[in-house]
Amino acid sequence: MMQLNQTMLAFFIIQGISDVPGLQVPIFLMVLVIYLLTLVGNMTILLLVCSDPQLHKPMYFFLCNLSILDLSSINVTLHNTLAIFISGDRKVSFLGCMAQVCMFSWLSGNELILLTAMSYDRYVAICKPLRYPTLMNQRVCVLLAVTCWVFSLIQVLPPVFILAKFSCYTSNKINHFFCDIVILMRLSCSDTSVLELLIFTEGVLLSTFTPFVLTFTSYVFIINAIMRIKTNNGRRKAFHTCSSHLTVVTLLYVILVCQYLTPTSTTTLDFNKFFSLFNTAAVPMLNPLIYSLKNKDVKLAARRRLKCFKIINHPKKNIFIKR
Repeated sequence: MMQLNQTMLAFFIIQGISDVPGLQVPIFLMVLVIYLLTLVGNMTILLLVCSDPQLHKPMYFFLCNLSILDLSSINVTLHNTLAIFISGDRKVSFLGCMAQVCMFSWLSGNELILLTAMSYDRYVAICKPLRYPTLMNQRVCVLLAVTCWVFSLIQVLPPVFILAKFSCYTSNKINHFFCDIVILMRLSCSDTSVLELLIFTEGVLLSTFTPFVLTFTSYVFIINAIMRIKTNNGRRKAFHTCSSHLTVVTLLYVILVCQYLTPTSTTTLDFNKFFSLFNTAAVPMLNPLIYSLKNKDVKLAARRRLKCFKIINHPKKNIFIKR
């Protein structure tokens, strides 16, 4: 039997999105544009919700948490990717790689749990409208948000701790644009059976399947409540209140299915990098667009903010004055 080339690693080498020379500039520009749009979009959502009193509602409180999560996510993955493009240094230290694994796993797991909390908010708003102010008061919203962040962090610590104890790897080249726990586990020549079981139980069952079931159940009740509304206008308004959230949830779960429920092969691994890029880059960019374009309150708040800070050109002195 051929013995594996076991090495003690001090650093890993990130191969990136693609190693084709002709694609480096287009990929860099694409990632840069996505990164900047994500920053601007999510910062705009945060500023609007914080500055406009009419958006001080549970739904927009959770939307702020989602924007903070998206901003953190792109700075964990895309920021490092842009730095590699600019500096050309693809090395990442072992501790730096473990930190990136921990942060990315925490944020990606938290997103699904946070969207589940948002689905519960929509369930209460549509199915129990009279009790909504009581069931979704400020204390409950803060408790739900803190639970999402803390639970997802506690959940990722054990697998990352086990991974960090692995010192034996067949290679230090990571065929990805960031440190991913699944790829590192495949590169390890240590016994990964415990880690695989932990990833399955926590990553698949707790972080993915359970939020999916809870979200799906919420929308079963929501759709049932909407169908009982007698007027078409009433049904349309009720569905409009949850259409943004439903769009984001559907988009995210479709990407996860395409990314993880495919056979493992060299071609599929390269193909999965683009699904992962879409998940870690395009989804955080699209979230504020979906919530702003499909949400009347956000659009009205944006118009009010623009009117408050509108700048006009003085016709005589040719100076800018602030209304």
